[in-house]
Amino acid sequence: MASQEAAAIQVVEAVRRRGRSPWADLVVRLVREKPLGLLGAVIVLLMGIMGIFADVLAPYPYDQPHYDDSLQASSLQYLLGTDFLGRDLLSRLIHGARVSLLVGLGAVGIGTFLSSAIGITSGYFGGRFDTVVQRFIDAWMSFPPLLFLLFVMSIIGPGTLNVVVVLGLVAIRESRVLRGSVLSVKESTYVDAARVVGASHARILASHVLPNVMAPIIILATSRLGAVILIQASLSFLGFGIPPPFPDWGRMLGLESRLYMHQAPWLAIWPGVFLSLAVFGWNVFGDALRDLLDPRLRGAGGRYS
Repeated sequence: MASQEAAAIQVVEAVRRRGRSPWADLVVRLVREKPLGLLGAVIVLLMGIMGIFADVLAPYPYDQPHYDDSLQASSLQYLLGTDFLGRDLLSRLIHGARVSLLVGLGAVGIGTFLSSAIGITSGYFGGRFDTVVQRFIDAWMSFPPLLFLLFVMSIIGPGTLNVVVVLGLVAIRESRVLRGSVLSVKESTYVDAARVVGASHARILASHVLPNVMAPIIILATSRLGAVILIQASLSFLGFGIPPPFPDWGRMLGLESRLYMHQAPWLAIWPGVFLSLAVFGWNVFGDALRDLLDPRLRGAGGRYS
């Protein structure tokens, strides 16, 4: 009886899902099976709202000084206090979300495109081309990411575009994961059938290979965003990130906070809280998507995330 009831429940659920799109089904599974991942999605959504509507949500312009109110603690006028120039800390944190979002999405977009192009073509064509590409990736992976970033940024100088491009180039090493997925996909019968009917390599890649490796691409992109935001904050903390006067969570944790740590501890506390929440949100959201999209983890719906 129990097995019959379970089978009936599965049939009912399948009928219910039949009328939903795959994305709607993914959202429903995220809500039901991954409460921690849902929390991460909410944090990511709030960060996106702050970044997009920063000009509306911020009480003051991020670079407007109030010299008479420098280093003020939290109050009704300045909810999170002010910095050493009297600038509203909450306004700078909200605008800092826009900076982190732009850098994160830009770097992940560049990195996803490059790693996908390299990984898919290398795994599909194989042979000597694959060997040469993989030796290049091996050499690229031998450089420690942060040291490489510091070396390049010290040469080309700080700047938003420079940070985005350099962080995007670091993600090339992740093409190895996509190559492994393509190696299994290209041996499938439907790919062999496409070759038999005379489909070109471009058509096979676009119609058969790319759709079947889209899940790993999405998982890698969402998981990489938290790391990119943290690395970008580390660069700004060391003085190689986004230049002033643009507010950046990493730079706000740097010289400004260290100089006035004892007199105004909120200068270090709140940027650290915002940065930690952003990284936490992207990480748990990426882990939840991995569990929901990766067919090898389909049975892990009841885990902690």
